[in-house]
Amino acid sequence: MYVSFLPQMYLTMAGYYISRNYKSLFNAAGKAKTDCETILAEMGVKNLGFKQSSIPNSAIGTIKNFFGITFALLRLPFKSTLYTQYPLNKFRGYVLFVAKLKHCKIITIVHDVRFLKGRTSNASNELKKITPSSAIIVHNKAMKNWFVDQDVKIPIIELGIFDYILKDGLPKQNDSNIGKKPYEIVYAGGFAEGKNAYIFDLDTLQENDFKMNLYGLGFDDQKLKVAQEKSILSYKGAFPSDVVAYHIEGSFGLVWDGISTEECSGQYGQYLKYNNPHKTSLYILCGLPVIVWDKAAISTFIIDNKIGIVISNLKDLSYQLANLSQTDYEEMKTNVNRVRTKIISGGYLNDAVNKALQNTEALKK
Repeated sequence: MYVSFLPQMYLTMAGYYISRNYKSLFNAAGKAKTDCETILAEMGVKNLGFKQSSIPNSAIGTIKNFFGITFALLRLPFKSTLYTQYPLNKFRGYVLFVAKLKHCKIITIVHDVRFLKGRTSNASNELKKITPSSAIIVHNKAMKNWFVDQDVKIPIIELGIFDYILKDGLPKQNDSNIGKKPYEIVYAGGFAEGKNAYIFDLDTLQENDFKMNLYGLGFDDQKLKVAQEKSILSYKGAFPSDVVAYHIEGSFGLVWDGISTEECSGQYGQYLKYNNPHKTSLYILCGLPVIVWDKAAISTFIIDNKIGIVISNLKDLSYQLANLSQTDYEEMKTNVNRVRTKIISGGYLNDAVNKALQNTEALKK
């Protein structure tokens, strides 16, 4: 049973959302969207569609989504507030058309921008799917600035970081190895060509006085560049996104994507300049300070909250860790504990939604 961590003051929001089918329990993108639904519901926003589900079959899931969305749009009151999430494959235009027809206020939570991700070459077409909204909630300042540069005039609200909801509360922390070296660094995420190929190069760094605990689907030990017994890489398995936090063990979480240890390069690496990787929230939820590329958009959040280390090149990581005092590490852990309490409570989305509503009301005056 879900236990609410939202303060009572949050449970007064009016409006509607439309739940749908999410086919993968391992998928971080699906977890972020289902969490948004959970938080909106706890804030008093009502689901007009069918009950949230996780049918893995794409065809059946699509049919369920169509009928669920149609059912919801028929019930959607005129001049109400509708909370949507983007991307919504296949049905985004349908939802916007009916909501506009009913003169609804539309608040859109943006999870991914396909143009920035390198999935499409036409920014204008994508903007037409996102910006027919009263306000949009985006990841961070870098993503907001991109929308502003595209001459988007509606209110644009910064989320800060994604919330991460767990039914069984915050994971217990093993504090017996606080400050203990060599540090164990966690990387969580699916292993795909181009997304994190650099992982196997960590064994070949001239200085790599740390260990790597790896979690996620698709790890292939045949790609190891040294003998397994000499590798700093230790694969711990794959777990659904709503329970993996209870299995993670380590000292830091690593946010680094792409094909190189020298910088976050390639399609996935460059996207870090704009997005908030969901794994960042997962690490913080587990009580782990975060190591992140210094040009990643999320690095600003890490620096401002003093919850980790920013680095330009992974070859320098051993040096930075060696010069980190136990006092410094404990201070980061203390700050992480403060942030993770807000993450599990849905506090970041709540703040963003309230700002979006305030901005849209201000436009009426």
